[in-house]
Amino acid sequence: MDHLLNHRVKTIEISGIRKFFNLVADEKDIVSLTIGQPDFHTPEHIKDATTRALYENKTTYTNNAGIIELRKAIAKLYETKYNVSFHPEKEIIVTTGASQGIDIVFRTILNDGDEVILPAPIYPGYEPLITLAGAKPIHVDTTNHHFKLTGDLLASAITDKTKCVVLPYPSNPTGASFTKSELKELVHVLKDKNIFILADEIYSELIYDFQHTSISSFPEVNNRTIVINGLSKSHSMTGFRIGYVLAPEWISTHMLKVHQYNVSCATSISQYAALEALTNGLDDSKKMRDTYIRRRDFVYDRLIRMGLSVNKPNGAFYLFPKFSKPGMSSLEFGIDLVKKGKVALVPGGSFTQIGEEYMRLSYAYSHDTLEKGLDRIEEYYTKYYLG
Repeated sequence: MDHLLNHRVKTIEISGIRKFFNLVADEKDIVSLTIGQPDFHTPEHIKDATTRALYENKTTYTNNAGIIELRKAIAKLYETKYNVSFHPEKEIIVTTGASQGIDIVFRTILNDGDEVILPAPIYPGYEPLITLAGAKPIHVDTTNHHFKLTGDLLASAITDKTKCVVLPYPSNPTGASFTKSELKELVHVLKDKNIFILADEIYSELIYDFQHTSISSFPEVNNRTIVINGLSKSHSMTGFRIGYVLAPEWISTHMLKVHQYNVSCATSISQYAALEALTNGLDDSKKMRDTYIRRRDFVYDRLIRMGLSVNKPNGAFYLFPKFSKPGMSSLEFGIDLVKKGKVALVPGGSFTQIGEEYMRLSYAYSHDTLEKGLDRIEEYYTKYYLG
């Protein structure tokens, strides 16, 4: 009966991150530095707003694109912080998390045989959605360029089948982000080409060494740029499942149709929580960001002192050290690290084959947890890696 299933679904697999979790789930006394989730609680005022919405019976369907108050707040955020304007009624769609937003984008813009450029290593959530839409992911190796897509790399990857380039920044798993001048280099390559840009800016409020610039702010490409963002990382609201898509009206009009038939609308209660976050909680992420900077510096310094090769990330809450053993896949190495070192990192191969020689470490954990995990990594590194 297997032949009756959608052949594209059969070609995709469960995320390598989840596979690894399942393999090591029964291990005891493990320090896990794996989860890409803020360890902060959702701010109290947002939880209070959620409760109010519930008891005020705001539990019905909303406008397919989301409540207008929230869309206006999103528009104000992007205009105030990132100097780019979106019409709240025509160019903003509130989604059930950023992942659902990415899905409706690909299902709207991709046709069979199209190609989508992905700078790798990259979060594993894009490729399956591209495949399900009938298109082909094209991975570009950024490991020799500080994990950043450059103008030259981009130009060499473009073909007559290229429909879209994905720019996730700051990046999961590397934490790398683009400066304004680096984005200008990409804009120069794309400005005269009929290629969509999908800018995944979910970590835009967690950038450390310079100001976040949205590529949608460049007039040369803003008519073909689609922005993904949300509240999961900036306000520690992963379970609320609120994201949003910003795009020119000529694209949003069609994305809204896909969104409507997909989920009707995002959860009403979560939308009112998001409204509170974006009206009275714009500074909520500052405390988190300051804490992440201290953690980043601590973990980076420890890894460097161990002798591991690692780039210092510009944002998000991940480091991606080069950490592998000859003859072992990153998954096998990750399991070895768990069994002998009693610490769990995410195998780099979860982020495409290009990440095979690396491991992802999340520093979205307390200082004590990070210190304990790093002590175990150092012990493993000395005893089993170098020994």
